[in-house]
Amino acid sequence: MAICKLKALLSLSKHKLTLSNTPCQSSLVFRFSTTQVSSQFESIGFIGLGNMGSRMANNLIKAGYKVVVHDVNYNVMKMFSDMGVSTKETPFEVAEASDVVITMLPSSSNVMDVYTGPNGLLRVGNLLSPRLLIDSSTIDPQTSRNLSMAVSNFILKQKKDHWENPVMLDAPVSGGVLAAEAGSLTFMIGGSEDAYLAAKPLLLTMGKNTIYCGGAGTGSAAKICNNLAMGVSMLGVSEALALGQSLGIAAGTLTKIFNSSSARCWSSDTYNPVPGVMEGVPSSRDYTGGFASKLMAKDLDLAAAAAKKIDLKCPLSSQAQEIYTEVCKDGHDIKDFSCVFRHYYSGKDEF
Repeated sequence: MAICKLKALLSLSKHKLTLSNTPCQSSLVFRFSTTQVSSQFESIGFIGLGNMGSRMANNLIKAGYKVVVHDVNYNVMKMFSDMGVSTKETPFEVAEASDVVITMLPSSSNVMDVYTGPNGLLRVGNLLSPRLLIDSSTIDPQTSRNLSMAVSNFILKQKKDHWENPVMLDAPVSGGVLAAEAGSLTFMIGGSEDAYLAAKPLLLTMGKNTIYCGGAGTGSAAKICNNLAMGVSMLGVSEALALGQSLGIAAGTLTKIFNSSSARCWSSDTYNPVPGVMEGVPSSRDYTGGFASKLMAKDLDLAAAAAKKIDLKCPLSSQAQEIYTEVCKDGHDIKDFSCVFRHYYSGKDEF
């Protein structure tokens, strides 16, 4: 029933929507005692064990939560199984064993499949086991809103700790793989504020900052804006460093100047794109193990689509979108997005 309603809701995405169209969550019957939030969730399901998700799940395990996991990659599942972590064959099985389910997936279509596919979280009738569903994927805001509405049509199999209905939060993250490993991510949350407050202690086992953005979909909107700025700033830093090297200034020297003056930004002081300038970042390990260029291209596509819906001119977004699309077409789609320095600006096409 709820999935049929979801399909109807998906048709809404064909129409122009702004953040003011965010569905109101006030109809949800949801209350909790603030003295209980730190202990009300015990079993955590985690779906999506890529570069980010595997590290986030590991931090939950280290924090003492009972974690069950699922991923389509058998090797990753075996890695967690060998660590003594319970693995499940389907998202539905994860839901059945969890108080909370967290998803960290590459795209909107992946999220939809995990939620509404044949073995998805919303597979059976209108009953759900988990009280809270948290999607930390970077997807379009409308999909987040549609799923939130669909989840609100379900009822809990077992009411507990003052929860009357299951609730969904969109809670994408920023900080990259290094922050995921260190447990220092920033979460941007959209959805019920009560649910956000209940989830906050859980989120802080994986991050150091949680920022409530507003109703359903606003977390996803914030993430798109963040990645737009990140993509454009990486291009700016790469372009400036390439120009500086061409003019005879060492990249390390120019980086020191940036980081002690007005050009300082995350792309210069934390995630420098020039190999050898900074230890522990993807550029110093052949651009592996970071945020793939294809994901940056995807996020810029989301930003461009969102801007088009509201008739907002975003020339830098368009230019960045073209550059990262070219990087991917030239075979560097799985390299970290900072590889744009080497491929696009320095003239070295070999990795």
